Amino acid sequence: MLRGIRARLITYITLVLLLIVLLLEGVFIAAVHYYYLGSAMETLSSRATTSATFFNKYLEGYSINERARYILENLSTEESSKVEVLNTEGNVIINSFGFSSSERIDTPDVRTALSSGKGSYQSLTPVGGERIMAVSLPIKEAGTNIGVLRYSVSAEPLYDVIVTIVLNAVWVGLLVILFGFVLSLIIAKRIVGPIRQLTTVAKEMATGNFTAKAAKQHNDEIGTLAVTLNYMSEEILKSEKIKYDFISSVTHELRTPLTSIKGWGETLLMGDLSDKKETLQGLEVMTGETDRLIGLVEDLLDFSKFQAGEITVDLQPYDLRGLLEDLLLQFRYRGQTKQIRLYADIPDQPLPVNGDFNRLKQVFVNLLDNAFKFTPAEGAVSITAAQQEELIVVTVTDTGEGIEAADLEKLGTKFFKGRSRQSGSGLGLAICKEIIGLHGGQLKIESEFTIGTSVIVELPRYIIQ
Repeated sequence: MLRGIRARLITYITLVLLLIVLLLEGVFIAAVHYYYLGSAMETLSSRATTSATFFNKYLEGYSINERARYILENLSTEESSKVEVLNTEGNVIINSFGFSSSERIDTPDVRTALSSGKGSYQSLTPVGGERIMAVSLPIKEAGTNIGVLRYSVSAEPLYDVIVTIVLNAVWVGLLVILFGFVLSLIIAKRIVGPIRQLTTVAKEMATGNFTAKAAKQHNDEIGTLAVTLNYMSEEILKSEKIKYDFISSVTHELRTPLTSIKGWGETLLMGDLSDKKETLQGLEVMTGETDRLIGLVEDLLDFSKFQAGEITVDLQPYDLRGLLEDLLLQFRYRGQTKQIRLYADIPDQPLPVNGDFNRLKQVFVNLLDNAFKFTPAEGAVSITAAQQEELIVVTVTDTGEGIEAADLEKLGTKFFKGRSRQSGSGLGLAICKEIIGLHGGQLKIESEFTIGTSVIVELPRYIIQ
């Protein structure tokens, strides 16, 4: 892939440079061609026009042959052009070398001069061994054409100069393309180099080495990608640590009740079963520890469904007051045994919700269980419910140890238990949030360290149609 990016960069940059050089070369060659040949044609045309105007004005009344001799005799010795006088058939009467010829000249400039006025001609391919430039003007008598005055010059020296300039321009263009190719290699290396480094780091992470870090070489998109990759590795490390802490915690949570059950089981097997008090005490402990195990297993099962997105709810309309009152009876005895006061403020009017009874019971049991778990003796736990516009709001408040601000934002994420040393898997609140979310509601946590915690559940109010 990286080779592909490098090759494409080199190819694209070289192609762009090639197109630019070809365009500039074309414009330059056209400009040189126009400058040299255009200037030469303009000079030739000016001299021919001046001579024709002069001879037509001052040789009025002379025949074409007399004019031809006069023109030949009065040519400047410095005249470098070939001057020819033609009759109306295009035959050469005389030229600047003093020769006459039966040769008929039928070039476009001569035809234009005989038909309408000044004509010019430039041969792009050699004619008679060389390329020429020619300008022809009519020789008139009383407004009638009686012949043609033709100036011509070889264009070969000009083409030699143009070819030399074009060759030099081509060499310069090739040097520019070569320089661009080398520059594209450097640019491709500077771009692909950091990508190679990021690829190496990503491969390291893929093997589980999340301590590998990418170096930010430039303050650009690739640099941002390096920072993002490093941030991702740090977050994965944090998640890994939380996961390992969770495994350790769950292992401990499972081992503790199993140890108690095994211990009491061995005690009962080896002891005196006739001692009813000891037997009941052992069975009571084993039952309680079994309940703890069942709770942990249920949390783990719910978590696996949570991870797979398979937690479902069976929504049915009912009055939430009944569920809350049942929970008050269930937890009042627990409050008495732990010397924790339990308060309730539940309105007399119905609290209609469209929910899954068992799932909502799971949520509020978990919230009340946490509240009692983290509240010391002589503390208080309260549960309040109220209807607020389109919402049913239930708040569970305790006067326990509270939650530190640093932990509050992460509370409710999977595996996270915070700094508390109380037993638990760290999955309960995460599962509760998921259940309340499936009901279209919200679960919020407010806490002040050493003061207490409030968990607020907001559920949509069921409106009877």
